[in-house]
Amino acid sequence: MKFIDTANFQIRAGKGGNGAVSFRHELYVANGGPNGGDGGDGGDVIFVGDEGKHSLLDLKLNKLYQARDGEKGDIKNMHGANGEDLVIRVPVGTVLIDHKTGRVLADINQPNQPLIIAHGGKGGKGNARFANSRNKAPTIFEAGMMGESFEIRAELKVLADVGFIGLPNAGKSTLLRAISNSKPEIADYPFTTLNPQLGVTRALDGSTFVVADLPGLIQGASLGKGLGHEFLRHIERCKVICHVLDFSGNYGSEDVVNNYKIIRQELIQYNSQLAARPEIVVFNKMDLDEAQLNLMDETILEFFKDKKVVEISGMKKTNLDQLLSLIAMTLKTTTFSGLWPDQNLNQGLKVYKFSEEESEIIIQNKGNGQWEISGKTIYNIYQRTPLATRDNLLLFNEKLKKLGLYDQLRAKGIQSGDVVKIFDYELEWID
Repeated sequence: MKFIDTANFQIRAGKGGNGAVSFRHELYVANGGPNGGDGGDGGDVIFVGDEGKHSLLDLKLNKLYQARDGEKGDIKNMHGANGEDLVIRVPVGTVLIDHKTGRVLADINQPNQPLIIAHGGKGGKGNARFANSRNKAPTIFEAGMMGESFEIRAELKVLADVGFIGLPNAGKSTLLRAISNSKPEIADYPFTTLNPQLGVTRALDGSTFVVADLPGLIQGASLGKGLGHEFLRHIERCKVICHVLDFSGNYGSEDVVNNYKIIRQELIQYNSQLAARPEIVVFNKMDLDEAQLNLMDETILEFFKDKKVVEISGMKKTNLDQLLSLIAMTLKTTTFSGLWPDQNLNQGLKVYKFSEEESEIIIQNKGNGQWEISGKTIYNIYQRTPLATRDNLLLFNEKLKKLGLYDQLRAKGIQSGDVVKIFDYELEWID
């Protein structure tokens, strides 16, 4: 089965239930007061990391994931039930991205840690909430708020301590097989490794770590050429980079320094922070005569003199203990930092909060006494306050007045008798 590491879908939290308009109708109780209950809150969409999952195949089967709506309020002050949350389990290492804005919504790097991504809408208030000394029998109620929704691009990135990178056929798969029980495909042609391969290995000091054999890079990968971003997204997770170099120069150019520079340049162009990760340069295929000749080239030795270098042969399994010891030591002194800033989150159930948007009011003069009002701020009021009762109409007008809409309309020259359209409502302006 093909390794599925990306998926596109939509998530939608539940809508809040509407509040109820109701009055007591009991025997011997004259003029019973309001007793309409509140609507229930809509369900959240929650993601949880699952160590038992290894691909995003499940997420590709559906295009929409929706939590349950809250139930509407009822008579006798009965509140509607909250909508059931939708829990989506994904592999650990999944990143959720807002497809429209490119913003990272969540980095799911811990197992069994619930993350609320889309919040359910709040339930509307019933008319019992609006009773006061001036209005003892209100017919005011609120509609439930819409839940949040996002178009999601999910990307699965390998969670490994060490990533083997290099040109195709540098010997990465052979090396992984030599140091672990992993059995990657090995052949004498480019791009043998099309999907990440993981292996667990142990150094002489007893420390263990996860190593990833990642698909080979070519020049232009940062622009999407070859396996391009399919490779680069996986190395983002690795704490240490092991740059495996075919020191014989048999693949790519004969110039091993140039082969090294090709890979480094792709990392820098993809993300400069990624290129700053701790690096170990592995001179591989040292059992070949061409590699031994390059080892005597003073230009090559001068270029690599300030780098952490280990000479090995993955095929002959020579000097692997020295490589593993150097990796273990480097990991102990390395602090991992992601490619995007960590968000400050509460303990327990984590909630990804987004900054409040500025008030948005759009006023359009259509001519001939016709006006149209729109904008997210207006829509929230329109959706929250249905004009089903006279009291709600008065409340709707009061909310618009407090928002400053009336002053803006006067400043733009609205006249008595003009018609103001607010989404589905058409209201006559009387000043």
